[in-house]
Amino acid sequence: MSGAAGRGVLEGAFALLYAMEQEQDAGVTALAEVCGLPKTTAYRLLDQLAELGAVERSAGRYRIGPGMFRLGQGWQPHPGLRPAARRPLRRLTAVTGATVALAVLHRGQTLLLDWTAPADAPCALPEDRPVWPWYTAAGKVLAAWTRPGQAPGPLPRAWPQEAARIRETGAAYDREEVLEGVCCAAVPVTAPNGVPVAALCLLTGPGHHLERLADTARRAASAVTAGLGRR
Repeated sequence: MSGAAGRGVLEGAFALLYAMEQEQDAGVTALAEVCGLPKTTAYRLLDQLAELGAVERSAGRYRIGPGMFRLGQGWQPHPGLRPAARRPLRRLTAVTGATVALAVLHRGQTLLLDWTAPADAPCALPEDRPVWPWYTAAGKVLAAWTRPGQAPGPLPRAWPQEAARIRETGAAYDREEVLEGVCCAAVPVTAPNGVPVAALCLLTGPGHHLERLADTARRAASAVTAGLGRR
């Protein structure tokens, strides 16, 4: 197989995977149309992806398979971030009783790498939604340190002032801006060199003192940074 042909096969396979992400559960005809592929090509690629566990097939319909989930769980923007954050996240949940998440800003969206919540959490995260808008508290706290020209957009007119305030206080807040009834405090997690690589965020209901939660989160974020240094 030539290099060009190999790239064509990979592009077709990934196009189908992205289409399944959007369609959730679709037949080969619909997926082929979305991707602009011949139906026979789509069927062949889907059959190969199913054999590899990247796709699940049931009654002629297709969806993302467990193989992709396992691969996705291995992604992290900084070496050792997930293991270093695991224990501080659990401790933070135990101390605050809040849902706690580790998030990154990627291509203008907030991605949740990991989260934990007590059984009686008032604000649990939907398990099937790891991607959120950039203007979550976690997204804002990371966007505030983004280099010029790399910030997500479109940005509100008041963003430069808000970003400066976030950098000054070291925290960002969401007071029911993303989900009704859910408030959030987020602080940056830095690598040992001081560069923010992720954010810790605590989700709670209205009426809580978010600034106090941010103070508690800062100590957990420092523990994650220390763990990254040991690695």
